[in-house]
Amino acid sequence: MTNPIHIIGGGLAGSEAAWQIAEAGLPVVIHEMRGVQGTDAHKTDGLAELVCSNSFRSDDPDNNAVGLIHQEMRALGSLIMREAGVARVPAGSALAVDRDVFSAGVTAALAAHPNVTIVREMIAGLPPEDWDSVIIATGPLTATPLAEAIRSLTGEDALAFFDAIAPVIHFDSINTDVAWFQSRWDKGGAKDYLNCPMDKEQYEAFIDALLAAEKTVFKEWEANTPYFDGCMPIEYFDGCMPIEVMAERGRNTPRFGPMKPVGLTNPATGRRAWAVVQLRQDNALGSLWNMVGFQTKMKHAEQVRVFRMIPGLENAQFARLGGLHRNTFIKSPVLLDETLRLKLRPQIRFAGQITGCEGYVESAAVGLMAARFAIAERQGRTPVPPPATTALGALLHHITGGAEAATFQPMNVNFGLFPALDPAPKKDQRKPALVARARADLANWMQVA
Repeated sequence: MTNPIHIIGGGLAGSEAAWQIAEAGLPVVIHEMRGVQGTDAHKTDGLAELVCSNSFRSDDPDNNAVGLIHQEMRALGSLIMREAGVARVPAGSALAVDRDVFSAGVTAALAAHPNVTIVREMIAGLPPEDWDSVIIATGPLTATPLAEAIRSLTGEDALAFFDAIAPVIHFDSINTDVAWFQSRWDKGGAKDYLNCPMDKEQYEAFIDALLAAEKTVFKEWEANTPYFDGCMPIEYFDGCMPIEVMAERGRNTPRFGPMKPVGLTNPATGRRAWAVVQLRQDNALGSLWNMVGFQTKMKHAEQVRVFRMIPGLENAQFARLGGLHRNTFIKSPVLLDETLRLKLRPQIRFAGQITGCEGYVESAAVGLMAARFAIAERQGRTPVPPPATTALGALLHHITGGAEAATFQPMNVNFGLFPALDPAPKKDQRKPALVARARADLANWMQVA
Protein backbone atom coordinates (compact mmCIF):
# COMPACT_ATOMS: atom_id res chain seq x y z
CA MET A 1 0.00 0.00 0.00
CA THR A 2 1.34 3.43 -0.95
CA ASN A 3 2.07 5.69 2.01
CA PRO A 4 0.03 8.90 1.91
CA ILE A 5 1.59 12.28 1.34
CA HIS A 6 0.78 14.47 4.33
CA ILE A 7 -0.13 18.15 4.01
CA ILE A 8 -0.18 20.36 7.07
CA GLY A 9 -2.57 23.27 6.45
CA GLY A 10 -5.76 23.53 4.42
CA GLY A 11 -5.37 27.02 2.98
CA LEU A 12 -4.93 27.80 -0.69
CA ALA A 13 -1.49 26.18 -0.97
CA GLY A 14 -2.45 23.07 0.98
CA SER A 15 -5.74 22.66 -0.85
CA GLU A 16 -4.10 23.00 -4.26
CA ALA A 17 -1.32 20.59 -3.29
CA ALA A 18 -3.84 18.01 -2.06
CA TRP A 19 -5.83 18.22 -5.28
CA GLN A 20 -2.78 17.77 -7.49
CA ILE A 21 -1.66 14.72 -5.50
CA ALA A 22 -5.13 13.17 -5.42
CA GLU A 23 -5.63 13.70 -9.14
CA ALA A 24 -2.32 11.91 -9.75
CA GLY A 25 -3.86 8.84 -8.12
CA LEU A 26 -1.94 9.06 -4.84
CA PRO A 27 -3.39 9.12 -1.30
CA VAL A 28 -3.11 12.41 0.54
CA VAL A 29 -3.99 13.49 4.08
CA ILE A 30 -4.78 17.15 4.87
CA HIS A 31 -4.16 18.06 8.50
CA GLU A 32 -6.14 21.26 9.21
CA MET A 33 -6.45 22.66 12.72
CA ARG A 34 -9.48 24.87 12.04
CA GLY A 35 -12.48 22.90 13.21
CA VAL A 36 -10.77 22.08 16.50
CA GLN A 37 -8.79 25.29 16.96
CA GLY A 38 -9.47 28.57 15.21
CA THR A 39 -7.20 31.48 14.37
CA ASP A 40 -7.62 35.18 15.05
CA ALA A 41 -8.06 35.98 11.34
CA HIS A 42 -10.20 33.13 9.97
CA LYS A 43 -13.96 33.14 10.44
CA THR A 44 -14.85 29.60 9.30
CA ASP A 45 -13.38 26.11 9.19
CA GLY A 46 -13.68 25.96 5.39
CA LEU A 47 -10.65 25.03 3.32
CA ALA A 48 -9.02 27.82 1.27
CA GLU A 49 -10.81 30.56 3.23
CA LEU A 50 -9.86 34.03 1.99
CA VAL A 51 -9.16 36.28 4.97
CA CYS A 52 -8.11 39.53 3.26
CA SER A 53 -9.17 40.67 -0.19
CA ASN A 54 -11.49 38.65 -2.43
CA SER A 55 -9.33 39.40 -5.49
CA PHE A 56 -6.91 37.13 -7.31
CA ARG A 57 -5.80 40.29 -9.14
CA SER A 58 -5.28 40.58 -12.90
CA ASP A 59 -6.65 37.82 -15.11
CA ASP A 60 -4.94 39.21 -18.22
CA PRO A 61 -2.41 36.55 -19.37
CA ASP A 62 -1.01 38.68 -22.18
CA ASN A 63 0.06 41.75 -20.24
CA ASN A 64 0.34 40.81 -16.57
CA ALA A 65 2.51 38.23 -14.81
CA VAL A 66 -0.33 37.41 -12.40
CA GLY A 67 -2.66 36.73 -15.32
CA LEU A 68 0.05 34.57 -16.87
CA ILE A 69 0.42 32.46 -13.73
CA HIS A 70 -3.38 32.06 -13.71
CA GLN A 71 -3.11 30.64 -17.21
CA GLU A 72 -0.23 28.33 -16.31
CA MET A 73 -2.08 26.98 -13.29
CA ARG A 74 -5.21 26.33 -15.34
CA ALA A 75 -3.08 24.38 -17.82
CA LEU A 76 -1.93 22.21 -14.93
CA GLY A 77 -5.43 21.43 -13.68
CA SER A 78 -5.52 23.82 -10.73
CA LEU A 79 -8.45 23.35 -8.35
CA ILE A 80 -8.00 26.87 -6.98
CA MET A 81 -8.32 28.41 -10.44
CA ARG A 82 -11.26 26.17 -11.32
CA GLU A 83 -13.24 27.13 -8.24
CA ALA A 84 -12.28 30.81 -8.62
CA GLY A 85 -13.92 30.68 -12.03
CA VAL A 86 -17.08 29.19 -10.52
CA ALA A 87 -17.22 31.82 -7.76
CA ARG A 88 -16.24 34.77 -9.98
CA VAL A 89 -17.83 38.18 -9.40
CA PRO A 90 -17.48 41.30 -11.60
CA ALA A 91 -14.11 43.06 -11.15
CA GLY A 92 -13.07 44.50 -14.49
CA SER A 93 -10.00 42.74 -15.85
CA ALA A 94 -9.29 41.27 -12.41
CA LEU A 95 -10.42 37.90 -11.07
CA ALA A 96 -12.42 38.43 -7.89
CA VAL A 97 -14.59 35.84 -6.17
CA ASP A 98 -17.44 35.39 -3.76
CA ARG A 99 -15.28 34.19 -0.90
CA ASP A 100 -17.93 31.93 0.65
CA VAL A 101 -18.82 30.24 -2.64
CA PHE A 102 -15.12 29.79 -3.41
CA SER A 103 -14.20 28.18 -0.08
CA ALA A 104 -17.29 25.96 -0.17
CA GLY A 105 -16.38 24.77 -3.67
CA VAL A 106 -12.80 23.90 -2.73
CA THR A 107 -13.90 22.16 0.47
CA ALA A 108 -16.58 20.12 -1.31
CA ALA A 109 -14.23 19.03 -4.09
CA LEU A 110 -11.56 17.80 -1.70
CA ALA A 111 -14.01 16.18 0.73
CA ALA A 112 -15.57 14.22 -2.15
CA HIS A 113 -12.29 13.01 -3.68
CA PRO A 114 -11.63 9.32 -2.95
CA ASN A 115 -7.88 9.88 -2.54
CA VAL A 116 -8.23 12.70 0.02
CA THR A 117 -8.56 12.35 3.79
CA ILE A 118 -9.20 15.48 5.84
CA VAL A 119 -8.15 15.30 9.49
CA ARG A 120 -9.08 18.14 11.81
CA GLU A 121 -6.14 18.43 14.18
CA MET A 122 -3.28 20.75 15.08
CA ILE A 123 0.22 19.45 14.36
CA ALA A 124 2.00 20.76 17.44
CA GLY A 125 5.55 20.21 16.29
CA LEU A 126 7.59 18.79 13.46
CA PRO A 127 5.90 15.91 11.60
CA PRO A 128 6.71 12.36 12.72
CA GLU A 129 9.75 10.69 11.17
CA ASP A 130 7.60 7.96 9.61
CA TRP A 131 5.81 10.54 7.44
CA ASP A 132 8.16 10.13 4.51
CA SER A 133 6.66 12.91 2.39
CA VAL A 134 5.22 16.06 3.98
CA ILE A 135 4.24 19.49 2.70
CA ILE A 136 4.00 22.21 5.34
CA ALA A 137 1.55 24.80 4.02
CA THR A 138 0.45 26.46 7.23
CA GLY A 139 0.51 29.98 5.83
CA PRO A 140 0.75 33.28 7.65
CA LEU A 141 -0.84 32.03 10.87
CA THR A 142 1.33 29.01 11.55
CA ALA A 143 0.54 27.68 15.02
CA THR A 144 3.18 28.70 17.55
CA PRO A 145 4.27 25.13 18.50
CA LEU A 146 4.98 24.25 14.88
CA ALA A 147 6.64 27.60 14.21
CA GLU A 148 8.88 27.14 17.24
CA ALA A 149 9.79 23.63 16.12
CA ILE A 150 10.76 24.88 12.66
CA ARG A 151 12.91 27.60 14.18
CA SER A 152 14.54 25.14 16.55
CA LEU A 153 15.34 22.75 13.72
CA THR A 154 16.71 25.31 11.29
CA GLY A 155 18.55 27.55 13.72
CA GLU A 156 17.31 30.47 11.63
CA ASP A 157 15.17 33.30 12.88
CA ALA A 158 11.93 33.28 10.94
CA LEU A 159 10.77 36.68 9.81
CA ALA A 160 7.46 38.31 10.54
CA PHE A 161 5.39 41.16 9.21
CA PHE A 162 1.77 42.20 9.63
CA ASP A 163 -1.01 42.14 7.05
CA ALA A 164 -3.97 44.48 7.30
CA ILE A 165 -7.51 43.68 6.15
CA ALA A 166 -9.84 46.07 4.31
CA PRO A 167 -13.45 46.72 5.41
CA VAL A 168 -16.50 45.34 3.58
CA ILE A 169 -19.65 47.48 3.21
CA HIS A 170 -23.31 46.62 2.61
CA PHE A 171 -24.21 47.87 -0.87
CA ASP A 172 -27.61 49.23 0.11
CA SER A 173 -25.94 51.66 2.53
CA ILE A 174 -23.84 53.30 -0.22
CA ASN A 175 -25.15 56.57 -1.66
CA THR A 176 -25.15 55.91 -5.41
CA ASP A 177 -26.31 59.47 -6.06
CA VAL A 178 -22.74 60.40 -5.15
CA ALA A 179 -20.76 57.27 -5.99
CA TRP A 180 -20.78 56.11 -9.60
CA PHE A 181 -20.06 52.87 -11.43
CA GLN A 182 -16.98 52.82 -13.65
CA SER A 183 -13.88 50.66 -14.11
CA ARG A 184 -10.62 52.52 -14.44
CA TRP A 185 -10.06 53.34 -18.13
CA ASP A 186 -13.42 51.60 -18.69
CA LYS A 187 -11.76 48.17 -18.61
CA GLY A 188 -14.04 45.27 -17.78
CA GLY A 189 -17.73 45.63 -16.98
CA ALA A 190 -19.39 49.01 -16.59
CA LYS A 191 -20.49 48.20 -13.03
CA ASP A 192 -17.42 46.41 -11.71
CA TYR A 193 -16.34 49.26 -9.40
CA LEU A 194 -18.07 51.98 -7.41
CA ASN A 195 -16.18 55.27 -7.17
CA CYS A 196 -16.49 57.77 -4.34
CA PRO A 197 -15.06 61.17 -5.35
CA MET A 198 -13.21 63.67 -3.18
CA ASP A 199 -12.28 67.26 -3.90
CA LYS A 200 -9.04 68.65 -2.51
CA GLU A 201 -10.60 70.00 0.70
CA GLN A 202 -12.35 66.71 1.43
CA TYR A 203 -9.16 64.78 0.75
CA GLU A 204 -7.07 66.92 3.09
CA ALA A 205 -9.64 66.57 5.88
CA PHE A 206 -9.73 62.82 5.31
CA ILE A 207 -5.94 62.52 5.52
CA ASP A 208 -5.94 64.54 8.75
CA ALA A 209 -8.50 62.15 10.19
CA LEU A 210 -6.51 59.09 9.10
CA LEU A 211 -3.36 60.38 10.75
CA ALA A 212 -5.11 61.38 13.99
CA ALA A 213 -7.23 58.23 14.38
CA GLU A 214 -6.55 55.78 17.20
CA LYS A 215 -4.81 52.65 15.99
CA THR A 216 -5.09 49.10 17.27
CA VAL A 217 -3.00 47.91 20.17
CA PHE A 218 -1.39 44.56 19.48
CA LYS A 219 -3.32 41.58 20.74
CA GLU A 220 -1.60 39.14 23.08
CA TRP A 221 -1.32 36.52 20.34
CA GLU A 222 0.56 39.04 18.17
CA ALA A 223 2.78 40.53 20.85
CA ASN A 224 3.80 37.05 21.95
CA THR A 225 4.66 35.88 18.45
CA PRO A 226 8.01 34.08 18.76
CA TYR A 227 9.49 36.18 15.97
CA PHE A 228 8.04 39.51 17.03
CA ASP A 229 9.46 41.76 19.70
CA GLY A 230 6.71 44.07 20.94
CA CYS A 231 9.16 46.96 20.81
CA MET A 232 10.30 46.21 17.26
CA PRO A 233 9.15 48.52 14.44
CA ILE A 234 6.59 46.69 12.33
CA GLU A 235 7.24 45.84 8.69
CA TYR A 236 4.36 45.68 6.23
CA PHE A 237 4.35 44.07 2.83
CA ASP A 238 3.61 46.96 0.46
CA GLY A 239 0.60 45.24 -1.11
CA CYS A 240 -1.12 45.09 2.29
CA MET A 241 0.04 48.39 3.74
CA PRO A 242 -2.60 50.08 5.91
CA ILE A 243 -4.00 53.23 4.32
CA GLU A 244 -3.03 55.32 7.35
CA VAL A 245 0.57 54.04 7.21
CA MET A 246 0.60 55.04 3.56
CA ALA A 247 -0.57 58.53 4.54
CA GLU A 248 2.20 58.73 7.14
CA ARG A 249 4.72 58.30 4.33
CA GLY A 250 3.36 61.40 2.61
CA ARG A 251 0.02 63.18 2.45
CA ASN A 252 -0.31 62.56 -1.27
CA THR A 253 0.88 58.96 -1.21
CA PRO A 254 -2.69 57.51 -1.13
CA ARG A 255 -3.65 59.83 -4.00
CA PHE A 256 -0.97 58.23 -6.14
CA GLY A 257 -1.86 54.76 -4.85
CA PRO A 258 -5.32 53.28 -4.17
CA MET A 259 -6.99 56.71 -4.25
CA LYS A 260 -5.60 57.76 -7.64
CA PRO A 261 -8.30 59.41 -9.78
CA VAL A 262 -6.77 58.69 -13.20
CA GLY A 263 -8.91 56.85 -15.73
CA LEU A 264 -12.12 57.89 -13.98
CA THR A 265 -14.53 60.70 -14.86
CA ASN A 266 -17.21 61.79 -12.41
CA PRO A 267 -20.45 61.95 -14.44
CA ALA A 268 -21.82 64.57 -12.03
CA THR A 269 -19.09 67.05 -12.98
CA GLY A 270 -17.64 65.68 -16.21
CA ARG A 271 -14.19 66.02 -14.64
CA ARG A 272 -11.63 63.94 -12.80
CA ALA A 273 -11.92 64.16 -9.01
CA TRP A 274 -8.97 65.13 -6.81
CA ALA A 275 -9.00 61.63 -5.30
CA VAL A 276 -11.26 58.58 -5.56
CA VAL A 277 -12.06 55.71 -3.21
CA GLN A 278 -12.97 52.58 -5.16
CA LEU A 279 -15.18 49.75 -3.96
CA ARG A 280 -15.26 46.32 -5.61
CA GLN A 281 -18.01 43.71 -5.46
CA ASP A 282 -17.22 41.14 -2.76
CA ASN A 283 -19.90 38.47 -3.23
CA ALA A 284 -21.97 36.99 -6.06
CA LEU A 285 -25.18 38.66 -4.90
CA GLY A 286 -23.57 42.09 -5.13
CA SER A 287 -24.78 42.87 -1.60
CA LEU A 288 -21.25 43.34 -0.21
CA TRP A 289 -18.49 45.64 -1.53
CA ASN A 290 -14.94 45.96 -0.25
CA MET A 291 -12.83 49.10 -0.06
CA VAL A 292 -10.02 48.57 -2.56
CA GLY A 293 -6.60 49.22 -1.04
CA PHE A 294 -8.08 50.32 2.29
CA GLN A 295 -6.38 47.87 4.59
CA THR A 296 -6.29 49.45 8.03
CA LYS A 297 -5.21 49.04 11.62
CA MET A 298 -7.48 51.76 12.99
CA LYS A 299 -9.72 50.85 15.90
CA HIS A 300 -13.18 49.77 14.80
CA ALA A 301 -15.03 52.86 16.07
CA GLU A 302 -12.45 55.06 14.36
CA GLN A 303 -12.91 53.21 11.08
CA VAL A 304 -16.63 53.90 11.12
CA ARG A 305 -16.08 57.58 11.91
CA VAL A 306 -13.27 58.17 9.41
CA PHE A 307 -14.60 56.13 6.51
CA ARG A 308 -18.00 57.79 6.76
CA MET A 309 -16.20 61.02 5.84
CA ILE A 310 -15.87 59.61 2.31
CA PRO A 311 -18.52 61.07 -0.03
CA GLY A 312 -21.06 58.36 -0.77
CA LEU A 313 -20.26 56.45 2.43
CA GLU A 314 -21.82 58.89 4.89
CA ASN A 315 -24.26 56.19 6.08
CA ALA A 316 -22.12 53.15 5.34
CA GLN A 317 -22.98 49.97 7.19
CA PHE A 318 -19.99 47.66 7.59
CA ALA A 319 -20.33 43.92 7.17
CA ARG A 320 -16.72 43.59 8.30
CA LEU A 321 -14.33 46.17 9.62
CA GLY A 322 -10.62 46.14 8.91
CA GLY A 323 -8.04 44.43 11.05
CA LEU A 324 -4.44 43.44 11.47
CA HIS A 325 -2.89 39.99 11.57
CA ARG A 326 0.50 38.38 11.73
CA ASN A 327 2.25 36.84 8.76
CA THR A 328 5.33 34.67 9.18
CA PHE A 329 7.68 33.20 6.61
CA ILE A 330 10.95 31.31 6.56
CA LYS A 331 14.25 32.31 4.97
CA SER A 332 13.61 30.10 1.96
CA PRO A 333 16.72 30.97 -0.13
CA VAL A 334 18.84 29.50 2.66
CA LEU A 335 16.62 26.70 3.93
CA LEU A 336 15.01 25.19 0.80
CA ASP A 337 16.37 23.44 -2.27
CA GLU A 338 15.12 24.03 -5.81
CA THR A 339 12.18 21.64 -5.29
CA LEU A 340 11.07 23.30 -2.02
CA ARG A 341 12.56 20.58 0.22
CA LEU A 342 13.92 21.55 3.61
CA LYS A 343 17.64 20.85 3.27
CA LEU A 344 17.91 19.62 6.85
CA ARG A 345 14.99 17.18 6.49
CA PRO A 346 14.42 16.49 2.79
CA GLN A 347 11.19 14.58 3.39
CA ILE A 348 9.64 17.93 4.33
CA ARG A 349 8.63 20.49 1.74
CA PHE A 350 7.21 23.96 2.32
CA ALA A 351 4.52 25.66 0.26
CA GLY A 352 2.44 28.81 0.27
CA GLN A 353 3.01 32.08 2.06
CA ILE A 354 5.31 30.54 4.67
CA THR A 355 7.90 30.24 1.86
CA GLY A 356 7.93 33.99 1.28
CA CYS A 357 5.63 34.26 -1.70
CA GLU A 358 2.86 36.83 -1.33
CA GLY A 359 -0.69 36.69 -2.62
CA TYR A 360 -3.45 34.14 -2.98
CA VAL A 361 -2.44 33.05 -6.46
CA GLU A 362 1.25 32.81 -5.65
CA SER A 363 0.49 30.79 -2.52
CA ALA A 364 -1.61 28.30 -4.48
CA ALA A 365 1.00 28.19 -7.26
CA VAL A 366 3.76 27.20 -4.84
CA GLY A 367 1.44 24.54 -3.40
CA LEU A 368 0.90 23.23 -6.92
CA MET A 369 4.64 23.00 -7.57
CA ALA A 370 5.41 21.39 -4.20
CA ALA A 371 2.78 18.75 -4.95
CA ARG A 372 4.14 17.98 -8.41
CA PHE A 373 7.63 17.54 -6.96
CA ALA A 374 6.28 15.22 -4.25
CA ILE A 375 4.32 13.25 -6.87
CA ALA A 376 7.43 12.76 -9.00
CA GLU A 377 9.39 11.46 -6.02
CA ARG A 378 6.62 9.07 -5.01
CA GLN A 379 6.45 7.74 -8.58
CA GLY A 380 10.23 7.18 -8.66
CA ARG A 381 10.96 10.08 -10.98
CA THR A 382 13.36 12.99 -10.50
CA PRO A 383 11.44 16.23 -9.87
CA VAL A 384 12.02 18.80 -12.60
CA PRO A 385 11.44 22.46 -11.63
CA PRO A 386 9.61 24.60 -14.21
CA PRO A 387 11.92 26.86 -16.23
CA ALA A 388 12.63 30.26 -14.68
CA THR A 389 11.29 31.73 -17.92
CA THR A 390 7.75 30.72 -16.91
CA ALA A 391 5.69 32.55 -14.31
CA LEU A 392 5.74 29.49 -12.05
CA GLY A 393 9.46 29.03 -12.48
CA ALA A 394 10.28 32.70 -11.98
CA LEU A 395 8.42 32.68 -8.66
CA LEU A 396 10.06 29.42 -7.59
CA HIS A 397 13.53 30.67 -8.52
CA HIS A 398 13.03 33.85 -6.47
CA ILE A 399 11.99 31.84 -3.40
CA THR A 400 14.68 29.19 -3.60
CA GLY A 401 17.75 31.21 -4.48
CA GLY A 402 17.10 34.09 -6.81
CA ALA A 403 16.44 36.50 -3.96
CA GLU A 404 19.14 37.93 -1.73
CA ALA A 405 18.88 35.86 1.46
CA ALA A 406 19.96 38.68 3.78
CA THR A 407 17.14 40.96 2.61
CA PHE A 408 14.57 38.31 1.63
CA GLN A 409 11.02 39.68 1.73
CA PRO A 410 7.64 38.39 0.48
CA MET A 411 7.17 38.85 -3.26
CA ASN A 412 4.31 38.76 -5.74
CA VAL A 413 4.96 37.27 -9.16
CA ASN A 414 6.00 40.01 -11.62
CA PHE A 415 7.89 40.32 -14.88
CA GLY A 416 10.89 41.66 -12.98
CA LEU A 417 11.53 38.11 -11.75
CA PHE A 418 11.82 36.72 -15.29
CA PRO A 419 15.24 36.25 -16.94
CA ALA A 420 16.09 39.00 -19.41
CA LEU A 421 15.50 38.46 -23.11
CA ASP A 422 18.52 38.29 -25.40
CA PRO A 423 18.55 40.26 -27.56
CA ALA A 424 16.47 42.78 -25.63
CA PRO A 425 13.31 43.72 -27.57
CA LYS A 426 11.88 47.21 -27.82
CA LYS A 427 10.09 48.33 -24.67
CA ASP A 428 6.58 47.85 -26.06
CA GLN A 429 7.49 44.32 -27.21
CA ARG A 430 9.04 43.17 -23.95
CA LYS A 431 5.91 41.77 -22.26
CA PRO A 432 4.61 39.99 -25.39
CA ALA A 433 8.04 38.43 -25.87
CA LEU A 434 8.26 37.31 -22.22
CA VAL A 435 4.77 35.81 -22.42
CA ALA A 436 5.46 34.00 -25.70
CA ARG A 437 8.67 32.52 -24.31
CA ALA A 438 6.92 31.49 -21.09
CA ARG A 439 4.12 29.69 -22.94
CA ALA A 440 6.51 27.79 -25.16
CA ASP A 441 8.75 26.80 -22.26
CA LEU A 442 5.82 25.72 -20.08
CA ALA A 443 4.50 23.50 -22.87
CA ASN A 444 7.91 21.85 -23.22
CA TRP A 445 8.27 21.40 -19.45
CA MET A 446 4.85 19.78 -19.18
CA GLN A 447 6.07 17.05 -21.52
CA VAL A 448 8.87 16.01 -19.17
CA ALA A 449 7.80 17.07 -15.63
